[in-house]
Amino acid sequence: MQIRNGSLLSSLRAVGRKSVHGAHKAFHSGKKVADALTRLPLVELINKQLNSDSSAPSATIKTVKDERQKSTDLSTHSADVTFEGSLTAEEEQLAKELAFKRAPINWVPAAFLVATPIAAALITPWYLATHKVSAPVWLTFAAVGVWTGLSITAGYHRLMSHRAYKAHPVVRNFFLVGATLAVQGSAFDWCSGHRTHHRHVDDRMDDPYSAKRGFWFSHIGWMLRNYPSGNFDYKNIPDLTKDKVLQIQHKYYGAWVVVANVGLIGAIGWLIGDVWGTLLLAGLVRLVINHHFTFFINSLCHMVGTRPYTDTNTARDNFLLAIPTWGEGYHNYHHFFQYDYRNGVKWWQYDPTKWLIAALAKVGLASDLRTVDDTTIKHAEVNMMFKRAQNKIAKISNDEGLITDSNLSRSLQNFRDRVHFEYQLFNDTVKEWQALKAKTIQLKKEQFAERLHEADEALKDQYQMIEKRILEHNHNLKQAFKEISFKTAG
Repeated sequence: MQIRNGSLLSSLRAVGRKSVHGAHKAFHSGKKVADALTRLPLVELINKQLNSDSSAPSATIKTVKDERQKSTDLSTHSADVTFEGSLTAEEEQLAKELAFKRAPINWVPAAFLVATPIAAALITPWYLATHKVSAPVWLTFAAVGVWTGLSITAGYHRLMSHRAYKAHPVVRNFFLVGATLAVQGSAFDWCSGHRTHHRHVDDRMDDPYSAKRGFWFSHIGWMLRNYPSGNFDYKNIPDLTKDKVLQIQHKYYGAWVVVANVGLIGAIGWLIGDVWGTLLLAGLVRLVINHHFTFFINSLCHMVGTRPYTDTNTARDNFLLAIPTWGEGYHNYHHFFQYDYRNGVKWWQYDPTKWLIAALAKVGLASDLRTVDDTTIKHAEVNMMFKRAQNKIAKISNDEGLITDSNLSRSLQNFRDRVHFEYQLFNDTVKEWQALKAKTIQLKKEQFAERLHEADEALKDQYQMIEKRILEHNHNLKQAFKEISFKTAG
């Protein structure tokens, strides 16, 4: 096709005018976009920080917080992107707290934990009033209660969570079935959560059932919602995730629970001639009782009791709670010496779980029972006694350690002087003890494996001397407390 020159010139002029008009339009549009961008919180923040005076840090901080708030508000209507590096520690803490407040309901556990006690409370009185329960049913109720209780304490807790001893596969699997009957989660969930609890005890954000969040949360509330602290990745239980049986239990946990609590309990009921009575008492009622006795360790045992070994966490020793929890009530000791297979470490303390494990070891079904030596335990007790004594002295003394009230009895002044003197001796004993332990390690490194017992024998007398001196400190402190009528455990 051929185009005339006049027509071509006209076309070029039209194109030129459109290009200039488009350029002006683009310029003005770009200017509007730039003006709009400068009004965005992030850009305003940059400009304000660049132009701010370094002599007014408080104003800058306020501006940053205000703009961050604006950015947060804006981000709720845009992409869900979090720049963690731009948040201060305080803001990260607030964000975590907000995640706790907005945690969604954990429907299956919530429904189960709410429905079971209500059902037990409503059905049991009616059933007992209208049906005669035979002795075999009550015996089954008691036997299954003992089985499930000890399966949690000796199985999930001391065996799997803390590896305080080793058990024969028959014993391990017997405890696994009993723990499934208890319906407290798979071994993976229970043990991962418990190890996290010990690692972050009392941390409001990371302890799954932190007592710092109150009785309700630590007792049952932590299971009713999907809190961030309750999301376990199982990285802290590599020893358990390798176990094929535990893998199956975790994968098919729901089926295991139904088979154990309905199938097994129902079958026992059929054998003794009362299916419904057995399902109610040995199934439902036993389950609710077992739940809340276990939950009391997470709640009340971090709130009520004594702390004879450590005050670095809220865990308490509580004899009364040790009775229904098979010895788990000595919780202060457990949190300080968590790998000891004993919770009630004194011979007279009620700890059936300890006695069961020791009995299993006697017949060859358990081995490698881990314990803490008596000297270390007594050292912790004496150290706590000194702390309590020093706290008492601090209440009656000024900053220089002098008693401020001249009206106080002479016995309190003698108490202060005696504690100070005994504390110096105690520190000297501890230094010798630490030096002796270092010497033992070095000596064992230099000896051949078959002669390690000779190294132990060579230092045995020295260890006995250290233990004797620590016991003397303990006796002297108790005498000092006795003279002023002050409890030695708190």
